[in-house]
Amino acid sequence: MVDVRILLIEDDEKLAERTAEYLQSHKATVEIVPDGERGLERAASGEHELVLLDLMLPGIDGLELCRKLRQRSKVPVIILSARGDEVDRIVGLEVGADDYMPKPFSPRELLARIRAVLRRHSAAQGDDEDSVTTGPLEIDRARRTATIAGASCELTAYQFDLLWLLATQAERVLSRNQLHAQVRALRGEPAMDFDPTVDRSIDVHLSKIRQALDAASPGRGAAMIKTVRGVGYVLSPQG
Repeated sequence: MVDVRILLIEDDEKLAERTAEYLQSHKATVEIVPDGERGLERAASGEHELVLLDLMLPGIDGLELCRKLRQRSKVPVIILSARGDEVDRIVGLEVGADDYMPKPFSPRELLARIRAVLRRHSAAQGDDEDSVTTGPLEIDRARRTATIAGASCELTAYQFDLLWLLATQAERVLSRNQLHAQVRALRGEPAMDFDPTVDRSIDVHLSKIRQALDAASPGRGAAMIKTVRGVGYVLSPQG
């Protein structure tokens, strides 16, 4: 993780110093900011490759900061918070965070999460997304083809777009709201309200995608898309 520039927005001085010291021992450069307003300014500056964000901050709280940041920047964000219940995790992901770690956390796990988020972000930026390969799954957006272990998957246009979004963000948990918003944006459709407790269309489409993957690769394909209870879905190349 040589020369990775990380912004740590955290008002707990001792925790911030311990975290920064550990990351610096792994060759990262860490800037610490203790409040939300200054944190937003620095996070949107384009000078960092990843942001570690506490939720309970003076000034702007972490969720509002993340929401505002996403209007200005795509820099990866990992939320670090003592508020580790399911609702906070879901809201954190829905406002644009790439990952969420409850406090207290293991520095080694944090380092692993940082590396995983940076890998995903790098892959998503890589080729402006005409094709993606993740594990045995290969998708060509220009040709509108998806194959798993060389076998073709039969998908509708909407299902293809959903699978594309999951594959280009492999190992990242995406909520139903995120998937709905992202697929509409990908298809050039205007944003619209979506309530996953009422509208189960995302679940239905993902069930069909699993069936298509399993038909192409029995016993393996469907296992690539996992349900994260209370949060959403994630595509895992290892199945």
